[in-house]
Amino acid sequence: IMKIRKAIIPAAGLGTRVLPASKSMPKEMLPIVDKPTIQYLVEEAVNSGITDILIITNRGKGVIEDHFDHSFELEAGLKGNPSKEKLYEDVKAVANLANIYFIRQKETKGLAHALLCGKSFVGNEPFAVLYGDDVIVSDDPVTAQLTRCYEKYDKGIVGVNEVPEELIRLYCTLDVSPIEGEEKAMTCRRIIEKPSPDQILSLFAILGRVVLPPETFELIEKGLANTPEGEEFYLTDVFTELGMNDKLIAYNFDGKRYDMGNKLGIMEANCEIALKHPEIGESFKKYLKDLVKTF
Repeated sequence: IMKIRKAIIPAAGLGTRVLPASKSMPKEMLPIVDKPTIQYLVEEAVNSGITDILIITNRGKGVIEDHFDHSFELEAGLKGNPSKEKLYEDVKAVANLANIYFIRQKETKGLAHALLCGKSFVGNEPFAVLYGDDVIVSDDPVTAQLTRCYEKYDKGIVGVNEVPEELIRLYCTLDVSPIEGEEKAMTCRRIIEKPSPDQILSLFAILGRVVLPPETFELIEKGLANTPEGEEFYLTDVFTELGMNDKLIAYNFDGKRYDMGNKLGIMEANCEIALKHPEIGESFKKYLKDLVKTF
């Protein structure tokens, strides 16, 4: 079984849920304390053994490319200043995280179409996908949890958690059954996108991380070709086809997920990550305690 070396990060969404902030700044560049959202995803991939990352962008998102490039003027200004030494190392390190490539999705036609843009990048290898809206904080990177499961079973892996019943309609629902001897991995047969109450199969939903076999692209191409003009072909239909052929596992990952396409998710991420930040954590905790007393 091949090691997972490549990852795709779809970052071509319009960010309508966080307007007007995303009007001139890609939502993937919205900061969490002192790093843009997308850097957390890239670092998770790197910490999971990924060496090559493709970021799918679209028009107006060149600032993402700039962030992962060297900034020679900035680095020159920081270099040699003892008080700025850590900043210099941090800035320089961003450009050296991994082999990072970019391609534009010329038309915003959904997640399945975005992944298809990465077909030549992936080639005939399994690959990880880290959804651009989802930051997941975990001591053991979620992508690493999923890649280990893929390497054990040689099947597609979808990262799942249970969500409240009243929210499942916003996600998808999975038909899952336990695997003997496994605490986290489950066989997955079918997935329904944005289910109505009578369609709920379980409260498990896919949340931002998957690892897929190379045949995924063939299934996407077939699905897109058979989808009527004007309708979106859902990636979950590809997952269901894998599941029906006993080629899909749902993995109940460990980690705290933040929805960065959602205003509340952005605030939660900033607050909780700030509380653990080595530089400002204690001061921020005191500030919050004092602030709460005034409300």
